[in-house]
Amino acid sequence: MIYNKLYIDDIEGKGRGVFSASDIPAHTIIEIAPVIVMDNLDRLHLDQTLLHDYIFEWLPNEEKKCCMALGYVSIYNHSYNSNCEYLMDYEATTITITTVRDINANEELTINYNGDWDDKNPVWFDVN
Repeated sequence: MIYNKLYIDDIEGKGRGVFSASDIPAHTIIEIAPVIVMDNLDRLHLDQTLLHDYIFEWLPNEEKKCCMALGYVSIYNHSYNSNCEYLMDYEATTITITTVRDINANEELTINYNGDWDDKNPVWFDVN
């Protein structure tokens, strides 16, 4: 399920991003995406490719796995002040994206790659 007003557009210096064509209220589910779960050996191979930047850690029961989310999930850009959050459902093998505040029309939708929408710890591309 993808909210019917979402679209993808290019952002100078960032590549692609996800936007909304209309206002969206806080706490709205805007996407539920299936994921493809892979084991740690697959992750080692993926880390050597461009897909490294598009996969998520998938850690059910402390197992070290990764996943590739389908839909728009891998296109959301990172922000330490994100306006959306994501939740992994290990049983359903899905990722759900929900707004954490009201979204204005044509505003970029972002997630915090740390997993918690307000986590200010540096992500891998900001670590010196």
